[in-house]
Amino acid sequence: MLSARPAGACRPPPDQQKELAITTIAHPERPRVTVGVDTHLDVHVAHAKDQLGRRMETVSIPTTPAGYQDLLAWARGLGEVEAWGVEGTGCYGAALTRFLGDQGQVVLEVNRPDRQARRRRGKSDPVDAEAAARAVQAGEVTTLPKAGTATVEMIRSLRVARQTAIKARTQAINALKALLVTAPAQLREQLRGRSAAMLVRQAAALEPGPLVTPTAAAKLALRCLACRYQALHAEVATLDAELARLVAKAAPGLVARFGVGPDSAGALLVAAGDNPGRLRSDACFSMLCGSSPIEASSGKTRRHRLNRGGDRQANAALYRIVVVRLRWHQPTKDYMARRLTEGKTTKEIIRCLKRYVAREMFTVLNQTVPTPAT
Repeated sequence: MLSARPAGACRPPPDQQKELAITTIAHPERPRVTVGVDTHLDVHVAHAKDQLGRRMETVSIPTTPAGYQDLLAWARGLGEVEAWGVEGTGCYGAALTRFLGDQGQVVLEVNRPDRQARRRRGKSDPVDAEAAARAVQAGEVTTLPKAGTATVEMIRSLRVARQTAIKARTQAINALKALLVTAPAQLREQLRGRSAAMLVRQAAALEPGPLVTPTAAAKLALRCLACRYQALHAEVATLDAELARLVAKAAPGLVARFGVGPDSAGALLVAAGDNPGRLRSDACFSMLCGSSPIEASSGKTRRHRLNRGGDRQANAALYRIVVVRLRWHQPTKDYMARRLTEGKTTKEIIRCLKRYVAREMFTVLNQTVPTPAT
């Protein structure tokens, strides 16, 4: 049986009580803050939660250096900042991610909320920012964003320019050939049956003269398309040369592997980022490249299917490497023959080979030291 204590038996003297109260008020324990950020082109919305998951404040800041400074000062004013969960670290949130990284902050990459959560909770910028903070506190996101501060970021920029140039070049030659189909008979017969390179050269040398006939207009249009193709072809050649130099500088061990060219190596480097150490294992890298098997079992059926997610350019790079090795690499050819006798299909074998190549490339990438951008 508990006995009642006399009132004030364990209380300090009044003077000490007053001093203790002042000390407690003057030095409260600072909360540990987690911030989620929903990023956009011109404005970012941030939501802060304390260590118990309670809502603290929501703020909106412009996407400028001054705005990033204000956001960091706001978060530090709320307490000790433990981590930031940022959506779109490779897009709208790239600049904020680099700024926070330079300030020594822990930044995690957060995917957008799934559709089920949006149907249940609604959709708004503050709601998305709060969901980002909640995902960090729940441990649902643990991936560090790409650094974007070394040679791989330079490769990514040049690859974007190269891809758009190749697409525009293809559109130019397709338009040139389509226009030739409806050109006047004499002009069509003059250029018919030519290869693409010969067609471009002859079309670029056409002299339309005064635009008074459909033939003159067709000649001018064909010449413009051919000159555009030539300019884009030269642009692609320049970008290819620079990409080959940067890839060899960033990962010489990667391009030294059998079947790995500058284009495939560049795609794998961009997928891993300037800090490949953020990927915990080769399984993570394989999932990132869309080459990991996906469980598709049900009942008594036990099987795996192809992974149609991940970085499709990195996936295409792995496929090209496998195809080259199947043609020229004897151990890979022997593996194909052995698995065929076991009853595997060609698609299943290629999927397995892509997984093995992803493991090999992951090992090489983790031996690569990030090269500072110059």
